[in-house]
Amino acid sequence: MRRRTVLAALAAGAALALAAADGLAQRRAPPAQRDWTRMVVATAEGGFRMGNPAAPVKVIEYLSLACPHCASFHAESAGRLFPAYVRSGRVSVEYRNILISAPDAAATVLARCASPRAHFAMSHELLSTQAQWLGRADALTQTQRNQLNALPPLQQVQRLAALLGLDRVAARHGLTPAAQRACLTSAANFDRIEAVQNAANRQYGVTGTPTFVVNGRTITDTNTWSGIEPLLRGR
Repeated sequence: MRRRTVLAALAAGAALALAAADGLAQRRAPPAQRDWTRMVVATAEGGFRMGNPAAPVKVIEYLSLACPHCASFHAESAGRLFPAYVRSGRVSVEYRNILISAPDAAATVLARCASPRAHFAMSHELLSTQAQWLGRADALTQTQRNQLNALPPLQQVQRLAALLGLDRVAARHGLTPAAQRACLTSAANFDRIEAVQNAANRQYGVTGTPTFVVNGRTITDTNTWSGIEPLLRGR
């Protein structure tokens, strides 16, 4: 009887020791937090969303890759918006495109033909280097402009992509020359953006870029990072 008691005590002691060790291990190595910036999808509304689909704060940004204010917002926000708010799962961000010029059309259509994850990376590169590729558009000679104007619209966009160096940007984000040609010669790609733009005005009263919609509410009094960030914190 005594032997059984001792064995039972040893077994119980071992179980307690294992439980304590397990608890210590959990305290020392908490489970890694999920990185929600890796969750990127194309949306049914024609946008591209990064982040937790169940995020308590859902942001839609209507942007143009050729809009200076959009580039400024990206420069101010990128270091906090994605690393802090989106990564943690608190905020999701969906980009929906608005076109304001022919160079913008070439850049935007190519970015939309990249994979959803590459769409964000390519859009961010184009926003960060906006002055460079738009500067090439401003530097086109009158002869080049005349040649462009003589082309059908889809060919104009394809030619602009090469003249502005957008083809090289697209290649860095996974689009082969053949994929770029198919992308820029598809009227359906341009029709999709037009549908996004029409819905933007109809649903949210969007008239310029950038325009932000936070949890279904169009933000009309600010489009700067200092104005938008408090909305992400819930105040």
